[in-house]
Amino acid sequence: MMVNPADPTLSSELADATERALKEAEIRLPPDVLAALRRAAAAERDEIARQELTNILENITLAGERQVPICQDTGVPVVYLTLPPDVPFTPALNDAVREGVRRATASIPLRPNVVDPLTRKNSGDNTGDDMPAVHVTPGVRFEVTVLPKGAGSENVSRIGMLLPSQAKDIPRFVVETMLIAGGKPCPPVILGVGIGGTFDTAAALAKEALLLPVDTMDPYEQEICDAVNALGIGPMGLGGDTTALAVKVKRAGCHTASLPVAVNVQCWACRRATVEVKR
Repeated sequence: MMVNPADPTLSSELADATERALKEAEIRLPPDVLAALRRAAAAERDEIARQELTNILENITLAGERQVPICQDTGVPVVYLTLPPDVPFTPALNDAVREGVRRATASIPLRPNVVDPLTRKNSGDNTGDDMPAVHVTPGVRFEVTVLPKGAGSENVSRIGMLLPSQAKDIPRFVVETMLIAGGKPCPPVILGVGIGGTFDTAAALAKEALLLPVDTMDPYEQEICDAVNALGIGPMGLGGDTTALAVKVKRAGCHTASLPVAVNVQCWACRRATVEVKR
């Protein structure tokens, strides 16, 4: 039976789930990201870099103990809704996500980051025109996943429309992105790479790649990650072995005459959380 999307209970539960997901993401790193940071600290040979990683790990511990955000830049809310067959996507659900973001901004609290792109007027509650960004996919369970995205790493992200003959140059494009970025995105980073689709699809794939676990990489991802680490940018840009914790790639079919490639740079605080919506 199809759920009534106008049901106020459903909207309330989605708002609650959005707020809870944001609180979890802002205060605690996912286990796979935390484990990657610990491995990097244990393997780091440079003394300064090792101390920077130790500082990062201590920061994570303190955030959990004090129940405060991991970083002062609490990002902008990027939201992924997974809807089962009996829950249609309607404006009411979009409004419920926005309400959850407003509540989270006040209760956690979050820094109000969302502004008008031209006037720079701040909404005060992390909502605005088409913000939060809400992406909808079909699934089995009704879930909300959040990916708070800070500006330092987002600002050095990059997209290119390569020629089909340049497929072999994709690793170089990714490495070059980090070479240009340097220490600005607060490394060690996680790089989401989108290959194929259209101009906009490649960017969406790159961001979705940041939702993937970082504890495994396929040979192609590992090759790129090793090349990025060979740059020696290191934690917080101060040099060292670990510039990237992981590279994650998502692909889509594309036009025979094009090869879109996007790199979405994510700082060490790869914050993401998923909460199932009560029904």
